Amino acid sequence: MDAATLLNISAILLGFAALFGWLNTMYLKLPLTIGLMLIALLASASVTGLDAVFDLGYGDRARTALERIDFHDSLMIGMLHLLLFAGALHTDLDALLRHKWHILLMATIGVVVSTFFIGFVTYFIVGLFGFSIPLIWCLVFGSLISPTDPVAVLSIIRTLTVPKALKTKIAGESLFNDGIGVVVFLALTGIATSTHGHVDPKEIGILLFEEVVIGVLIGLVLGYVAFLAMRKIDDYVVEVIISLALVMGIYALCAYLHASGPLGVVIAGLFIGNHGSRFAMSKVTQEHLEKFWELIDEVLNAVLFLLIGFELLVIPFTENLIMLVLLIIPVVLMGRTIAVVLPTILLKSRGMVVEKGTVPVLIWGGLRGGISVALALSLPEFEGKGPILAMTYGIVVFSIIVQGLTVQRVIARSLSEHAG
Repeated sequence: MDAATLLNISAILLGFAALFGWLNTMYLKLPLTIGLMLIALLASASVTGLDAVFDLGYGDRARTALERIDFHDSLMIGMLHLLLFAGALHTDLDALLRHKWHILLMATIGVVVSTFFIGFVTYFIVGLFGFSIPLIWCLVFGSLISPTDPVAVLSIIRTLTVPKALKTKIAGESLFNDGIGVVVFLALTGIATSTHGHVDPKEIGILLFEEVVIGVLIGLVLGYVAFLAMRKIDDYVVEVIISLALVMGIYALCAYLHASGPLGVVIAGLFIGNHGSRFAMSKVTQEHLEKFWELIDEVLNAVLFLLIGFELLVIPFTENLIMLVLLIIPVVLMGRTIAVVLPTILLKSRGMVVEKGTVPVLIWGGLRGGISVALALSLPEFEGKGPILAMTYGIVVFSIIVQGLTVQRVIARSLSEHAG
C-alpha cells in the first residue's frame, strides 16, 4: 500500500470515527467503543440491505475498500503493542501480584483446557450443519477464541464500577493470556498446515520459550533502560518520546527474534507505570505521560472497534452460518466457565481465598475482540475458513455488545447476592 492510499484510508476511518463518535455521544450515550462498533454494524447492514433491494453497488465498493486494509497487520502490528502498553501503564502492579496465582492459572491452564473443550465440541456441531472442518482446524478455532481480548476488556472495564480485586483479575488475565493463546494458536496452526500432520513437541517447546521467555526478558531489559534514561532528566516531552520509542523498540526486536511482542510491552508498561512513575518521573511528567497514552488508547480503540463493525461487509453469512454461530456462542461461554472454575477450584484446594462473586463476573467479563478476528483472518485458505471466520465474528459481536452492555448488571447482582 502506497503512502497516499494509506493517508486516504486513515482519513476516511478517522472521519467515520469522529462522525459515529458524535452520534453516539449525542444519541446512544453508550461506552464509546461499543457505540462505534454498533453504529458501524448498523451502517454495514444497511449498505448490504440497500444493495440487495436496489442493487446500488455500494456494498461492493465498500468491500473493495475494506479488502485494501489488512485487518490482521493493522491490529497485530500497527495497534496492539501501543494499546497493550497503554493498558499495562495504568495497571497496579502490587494488586496484580496479590492475585498472581489466579491470573496465571486462568492465563495458562484455563486457556489450554478451554481451547480443547471448544475445539472438540465445535467439531461435532459443525458436522450437523454440513460443514467439513477437520478436528485440528476446530482446535485452532478453539485457540483463537479462548483467550480474552485485552483491548476489548480494558476498553470496557474502565467504564464500569468494579471492586478493585475483580478489576485486577479481569485486566491482569487479559493482559497475559493473549500471549499464551497466540503460542497455542501458532502451535496448532503449525500442526494443521504440516505435511506430516504433526509437529515435534521439541519445536513447540522452543516456540514457547522464544515467544514467552525471550519476550518477557526483552520487556524487562528495555524497560529498565528507558527507566534509567527517564531518571536522569526532568523533561516530560522527551520522556513521553522515550516511552513511545520503548514500545516501538520492543516490537521491532521481538519481531526480529520471533519473541512475543505483546508480552514484552506488557512487562515494560507495568515496569514504567509503577516503578518508573515512583522513582523516575516528576508529577508533571506523570500527568503528561498518562494523558498521552490515554489519548493514544482512546483514538486507536475508536478506529479498531469501527473496523470490527465494518468487517461485517467482508465476512460471508448464510442462514446455516447464522444458526451455527447461535449454537457456538453457548459452547464458548461454557469453555470460558471451565477456564474460570477449574483454576478457582485448584486455588481453593490449596487453601487460598477467592473473593465471593468472582466466578460469574470473570465468566461474563471475559470479552473477545479484535485479536480473535485478526487471528481468524490470518488463517491460510482452506475449506473451513469461511465458517471459522463467521463463528469468530459472531462471537466477538455478541461478546462486545451483549456481554459488554450487561456485565455491570452481572457485577451488581453477583456482589449483592453474596453480600446478602
